[in-house]
Amino acid sequence: MKNCERIANLALAGLTVAPLVVRVNPNLNVVLTACLTVYVGCFRSVKDSPPTETMSKEHAMRFPLVGSAMLLSLFLLFKFLSKDLVNAVLTAYFFVLGIVALSATLLPAISRFLPKPWNDNLIVWRFPYFKSLEVEFKKSQVVAGIPGTFFCAWYAWKKHWLANNILGLSFCIQGIEMLSLGSFKTGAILLVGLFFYDIFWVFFTPVMVSVAKSFDAPIKLLFPTGDALRPYSMLGLGDIVIPGIFVALALRFDVSKRSQPKYFTSAFVGYVVGVVLTIVLLAFDESSKSTEEEVSKTHEE
Repeated sequence: MKNCERIANLALAGLTVAPLVVRVNPNLNVVLTACLTVYVGCFRSVKDSPPTETMSKEHAMRFPLVGSAMLLSLFLLFKFLSKDLVNAVLTAYFFVLGIVALSATLLPAISRFLPKPWNDNLIVWRFPYFKSLEVEFKKSQVVAGIPGTFFCAWYAWKKHWLANNILGLSFCIQGIEMLSLGSFKTGAILLVGLFFYDIFWVFFTPVMVSVAKSFDAPIKLLFPTGDALRPYSMLGLGDIVIPGIFVALALRFDVSKRSQPKYFTSAFVGYVVGVVLTIVLLAFDESSKSTEEEVSKTHEE
């Protein structure tokens, strides 16, 4: 399993930078990136000690309501305040959050090359004039934070799609690794609630689409298309993290039972089929719209 995880890590890294040197079909890129990210995040979620915090049924039921309140708040902010001002504040917030997420994602790879005391010894730093406030960290975390800081600075300066994707993938992997569902029942409640959440905010109101277009932050992955009219295909991080934490629960259940990963395999295959089916239907819908436009132009002529 460890070898498979390493291969998946390398494949995900290669796929992320591949569009810089070769043309990659954006639909294929979406499917492979989403599935590899879920796979990597699931195996990183398997730890020796149980999660310190898990989502309860009550949290799962409230999650769509909290998400709706946040989404509506962002919509109102963009509607009544300057878009540049809101995005500047969000960029500063995601700059700090991105350093933490990217550092945590890179830490396992970096720590293997560092002295053992750097990985084990905890340093406690107290704030000047506020002795009650303290921060605990290890030297390995500081080292991992160096590339994280450079990537976040690059994103804030250039807003390049590659920097956006690297931060977005870090958020996804950390989300799947750290978020824990208490049970399959809790996961089912969460998925059903978010199913109706998506339907309402996407198809019955302009809120979701408006926020997605205005929100200039690494909350979505961008896949270059080579088309000047539509330069990027997009995939929201929620489409990776939310199903991913359910698949990760299935893997941890298999590990706890010391059995073959049958539940994980079923859940992961189901996720792959769902992503592929979504892309196929979207491509079919775009093709139908193009055909209708061509027919309409022909009738006008």
